[in-house]
Amino acid sequence: MSLTATCHCGDTRIILPHLPHSAGQCNCSFCARTGAVWGYFSPGELQFASIEGDRMYSVTGMNQHHFCGRCGMQTWGDSPDWSSMYNADGTPKNGDPTAVPTERILAVNLRLIDDLDWSAVKVEQMDGRNNW
Repeated sequence: MSLTATCHCGDTRIILPHLPHSAGQCNCSFCARTGAVWGYFSPGELQFASIEGDRMYSVTGMNQHHFCGRCGMQTWGDSPDWSSMYNADGTPKNGDPTAVPTERILAVNLRLIDDLDWSAVKVEQMDGRNNW
């Protein structure tokens, strides 16, 4: 069962192949302001039906935040797969607090899916404000 995430004006439409295996809500200085709940997917899993007017914001180039240039909705992101090396509370899984993952992961703002059954999604709270 595929799902479609759509920005407010419809210029961005992303087709998700399934309900994500995991989702996160981050309290970092960026995510807390957008209110996004991120569903995670491996590169190649998403189909971008339309990304007309897509804009990207990044402080360092490492984490790329995409949004619709027309309506401003936070739509998706492309970043290192931090969850492969760090726990949700920011502690390193391998003991190295300076480790940077080599694999990337895509995230879609699940709030852009109309009529999503939130009871079927486990959302983990991530402490990005204090740990990334």
